[in-house]
Amino acid sequence: MLNNDTLRSIRYMLDLGDVHVVDILALTGFKATREDVEAWLRKDEAEPGFAAMPDVAMAHFLDGLIIHRRGRDESQTPRPVEPRVNNNTVLKKLRVAFELKEDDILAIMEGAGFRVSKGEVNALFRQPKHSNFRLCGDQFLRNFLKGLTLRVRG
Repeated sequence: MLNNDTLRSIRYMLDLGDVHVVDILALTGFKATREDVEAWLRKDEAEPGFAAMPDVAMAHFLDGLIIHRRGRDESQTPRPVEPRVNNNTVLKKLRVAFELKEDDILAIMEGAGFRVSKGEVNALFRQPKHSNFRLCGDQFLRNFLKGLTLRVRG
């Protein structure tokens, strides 16, 4: 899934303004302007001013979202930002930010009308070198964001 689509979904879910997105990015030390965010939120490449959201910006946004929702843990050193962001990374970061357990994820997916087993969910959170690791597809992430939005917004 494109970083731009993920950002739009999370922004809608939490009812964040452009300034809030800039503030969340700033929590991790990433410098972005309101104009950057506006360009990332444009619908597609045909719309004037559209800019693809880089992976590093999405990684900082997701880490900032964790800090925004859960607070900063001063006892630990900050983790390095991942250079590449994929659907599994987004799913893992959202799981941490919203403090979701396996049963919560299953309920979210069912609420979105997408049935999934515990084994399938566990495979998404495994290390890439594990034999049962599975890549998170766009459809899964889209339905997860939809279900999480229904849960958060009510």
